Amino acid sequence: MLDIFNLITENAIQYMQHYGMLLGYFIIVLESIMPWIPLCVFIALNIASFGTIAGFIISWMATITGCVISYTFFRYIAGNRIEKFINNKNGEKLKKVVKSIKKIDFSNLVLIVALPFTPAFLINIACGMTKVSFKKFFLSLLIGKIVIVYFWGFIGTSLLESFTDTTNFITICVLLAVAFIVSKIIVKKYDIE
Repeated sequence: MLDIFNLITENAIQYMQHYGMLLGYFIIVLESIMPWIPLCVFIALNIASFGTIAGFIISWMATITGCVISYTFFRYIAGNRIEKFINNKNGEKLKKVVKSIKKIDFSNLVLIVALPFTPAFLINIACGMTKVSFKKFFLSLLIGKIVIVYFWGFIGTSLLESFTDTTNFITICVLLAVAFIVSKIIVKKYDIE
């Protein structure tokens, strides 16, 4: 079984190297819109195919691009229709959820974006539908997606080993703390809320 997995991985890396960075970028953009595509696989393939720095940057930029596309779609196209549906059905629980999403502060949004197992497409939809400001959403992506790409690119390649290695767990905790601190600094400096 392991031989088959290694063969598939080697073929995928060769395919990615052959078709270039654009394919690696495009697949990750699609993942932000179509959640059934496994982000961890393609980030790991980008890093294995293009090297640590280039693979990381491609993956980081692509996931931000995909999230922005999804956010924009739900903010300006689908969000109004869904909001009308919610208002017509008098869904008080849904209205409360929408209010709580609108009130979420920047630092908490950064942490939600940065958590490795948070589904990005739900965050994109929620922020787009509730009309969270683009500046707040975009800056939270810039900071939070660094943690996600690091996690799936470096830790996700050996996920089972990562759960038993405390240094990986500590690294993620430190990255989350740094993301939170940076978000607090940005809130004070640029008055985002």
